[in-house]
Amino acid sequence: MSDESTNTATAAGKNSTPTPQRNFIRQHIDDDLSKGVVSDGTIITRFPPEPNGYLHIGHAKSICLNFGIARDYRGRCHLRFDDTNPAAEDVEYVQSIQEDVRWLGFDWGENLFFASDYFEQIYDMAVQLIRQGHAYVCEIPQDQWGEYRGVPSKPGRHSPFRDRSVEENLVEFGKMKQGVYPEGSRVLRARIDMSSPNIHMRDPAIYRIKKAAHHRTGDHWKIYPMYDFTHCLSDAIEGITHSLCTLEFEVHRPLYEWVLEKLSTPCRPQQIEFARLSLSYTVMSKRRLLKLVTDGLVDGWDDPRMPTISGLRRRGYTPASIRDFCETIGVTKYKGITDISVLEHSLRQDLNLRAERAMVVMNPLKVVITNYPQGQVEMLSAVKNPEDSSAGTRDLPFGREIYIEKDDFMVDPPKKFFRLGPGREVRLKYAYIIRCDEVITDPATGEPVELRCSYDPETRSGSDTSGKKVKGTLHWVSALHGVNVPVRMFDRLFNVEKPDEPEEGKSFTDYLNPDSLTIVETAIAEPDLLSAQPGQYFQFERIGYFVPDHRLSQPGKPVFNRSVALKDSWAKASRTS
Repeated sequence: MSDESTNTATAAGKNSTPTPQRNFIRQHIDDDLSKGVVSDGTIITRFPPEPNGYLHIGHAKSICLNFGIARDYRGRCHLRFDDTNPAAEDVEYVQSIQEDVRWLGFDWGENLFFASDYFEQIYDMAVQLIRQGHAYVCEIPQDQWGEYRGVPSKPGRHSPFRDRSVEENLVEFGKMKQGVYPEGSRVLRARIDMSSPNIHMRDPAIYRIKKAAHHRTGDHWKIYPMYDFTHCLSDAIEGITHSLCTLEFEVHRPLYEWVLEKLSTPCRPQQIEFARLSLSYTVMSKRRLLKLVTDGLVDGWDDPRMPTISGLRRRGYTPASIRDFCETIGVTKYKGITDISVLEHSLRQDLNLRAERAMVVMNPLKVVITNYPQGQVEMLSAVKNPEDSSAGTRDLPFGREIYIEKDDFMVDPPKKFFRLGPGREVRLKYAYIIRCDEVITDPATGEPVELRCSYDPETRSGSDTSGKKVKGTLHWVSALHGVNVPVRMFDRLFNVEKPDEPEEGKSFTDYLNPDSLTIVETAIAEPDLLSAQPGQYFQFERIGYFVPDHRLSQPGKPVFNRSVALKDSWAKASRTS
């Protein structure tokens, strides 16, 4: 096989693609290779999204699985759009899906396909089924078909059109193709078994009338193949060896295999099912994600609170962190829900290695160091990333007036409060030890508005000769040099673990977290952050990981999104609630 046909995952940053875990799918493939089931030994997988919405983190699991297997077995993975429903599809979705797959670090090379590329072949195969007596045109409206199909425990009833002659079915199907009949008036059904315990084998529809323009074929077609019929034939046409699907397609597998058998396709892909990703505190249904977008409940598909790949990217997730997450959760046959903290942990692990450190005070309290020389400014050295010695250092301006966090001061602190209080000492990170000597309060509220402190010049960080020991270390920003930056603080989009399972009488939207977005306008940052660019990652010390928003930021005017907190505060909250 040529190198051009081999898919590879691009190592993104310091955290390259994790070592794949052994799982039942890889065991299955290994067995097939050892038995010679794969004719030339080339493993071919595919990622087959429908272009009816943006990809989400669940799709990332499938992307990593399909492209990862192709990479590891030196095969190839196709990107194929199963575009059989023109009413719901859009070129915007096609473009976003390609962008997301590339961003995750995968490349399909020349193997980009569309199910619509095969419409003529699929139509001919439907005609072949009619000629074989395995398909018929049915005039029962779809909303009445349930009465005929029945339930799994009882056989269904035959359609009165089931025994039409081959010639009549060919004529009727031809008229469907020509657009003679209105939508919903007829479908082409596979003639299988109305008594099958598998409801999907009870004469399923394989073609329907849909008079909608297609994003690739225009108005050429008046009928479109159903997903189940298209999917297996597209796999066969492309020579897919292993068709990896989520568990909900397990009951569809008999139909998949029936179609391939009746049409005697030269390639018989093997469908293998795995558990889809379910993530706590979010929804993964495209229909529900679309509702959030169309109802204006979020700021588009790439809202940083959305589980879409574009939303995660905008929030500050890295391709490496998502690949690591997908490898961590693994591939199983068992349904379950993955806590979102696992995803957040993968991001923290990656950003800890790559993010530059910065000091930002979110809720400023002014501190005047009374014994520091008036007008003096000194530049203090601070590391950019303690995990990466090659990152170097940055200069922090320090002067008589600084800001600290309001939460880092208490007028009457408890015993285990190791931050600042009257008469207490703390270290300013990269700077000096200071002592609070006086508190200036607002006469109206009694709230502290300014602290008068003194510093010990012998305690400069890096050259401390005082021997003093203090338990608290605070971040700070120079009042003279600090710059104001808007900061968008994100929390979980929903305030219950399983919003996909609403109580009776409620909608999943009733569980939206009203505090999922908080905009902080008061944040004061060290001056170098004004030059921050989208795509740069930062750890605001003691606060969390942040990235400039690529939609809202302007040159010299970054707007920061919090990607994730430094630790999982929800886990702590759930333990104490």
